[in-house]
Amino acid sequence: MSQYLALFFDNLFPILLAACVGFALAKWLKINPRPLSQVIFYVFSPVLVFNLINSSQLSNQDIVRTLVFTIVLIVAVGVITWLIGGILKFERKTLAAVLITAMFMNAGNYGLPLTSFAFGETALAYASVFFVINAVLTNTVGIVIASSGSTSVWNAIKGLVKFPAIYALGFGILFLQFKWQLPSGLDRTVTLLSNAAIPCMLVLLGMQLVNIRLDGHVLPLILTSSMRLLIAPLLAFGLTRVFGMSGPSYQAVVLEAAMPAAVLTTILATEFDAEPTFVTTAVLITTLLSPFTLSPLLAFLGA
Repeated sequence: MSQYLALFFDNLFPILLAACVGFALAKWLKINPRPLSQVIFYVFSPVLVFNLINSSQLSNQDIVRTLVFTIVLIVAVGVITWLIGGILKFERKTLAAVLITAMFMNAGNYGLPLTSFAFGETALAYASVFFVINAVLTNTVGIVIASSGSTSVWNAIKGLVKFPAIYALGFGILFLQFKWQLPSGLDRTVTLLSNAAIPCMLVLLGMQLVNIRLDGHVLPLILTSSMRLLIAPLLAFGLTRVFGMSGPSYQAVVLEAAMPAAVLTTILATEFDAEPTFVTTAVLITTLLSPFTLSPLLAFLGA
């Protein structure tokens, strides 16, 4: 028990405390999280991804393996959730809501800081690839699921043109591949902005949780929480054996797989009327329960 408490206070407590600062700012000072979210989306997040990839020792094989792993994992979680939801005879909107909250995790605001604290820069580079692919799928497959087919795949894909982290990942791979170097002044700017990314993500996480309320269907909530916090990391563990992943890559992807439901899913559910009350509840519950599942997982992964 003392080991789990030590892991909690060393790795999870700083994240939760920083999120509490954001929660307090939004709750009592009524600060709107949207401007900070936009700055993170357009500046801090892409710069962080570029810097992590560019400064890492990842090979092309490492990047492709992590990319394919992430896609296979998310699809596998989706298929299992869909099958169980069908057996339980969930209504179409409820099943769509369960799918998006089970499939898409908070790999950025929560996953990247925790990976950094627990396993360091090399694991963080793998986690950044995981984060980008998860975000891409959330903004394409997630939109199609949430809209229950009312939005075409092509319209969802067109929206990715506005997602700067994709370009950052591409440029990072190019710089890594050809061993290009940024000019000193630009390199220091990238480093400064990159260092600001994770603290801002944590504050934003807390700010986003202010408007989430505890309400929703019990059985779908149990399924979502189980898939997101228990089944997904178990699937990830098995897939790492299939993909031959070990060390920092193994630690990063299994930990990212165990993150709570993505806050972005609340926006998708509201926009497309996919049980938004349930989705916000699922995000809150999985976030609150996550320390109890992540602490033993960190011990298992060797943090």
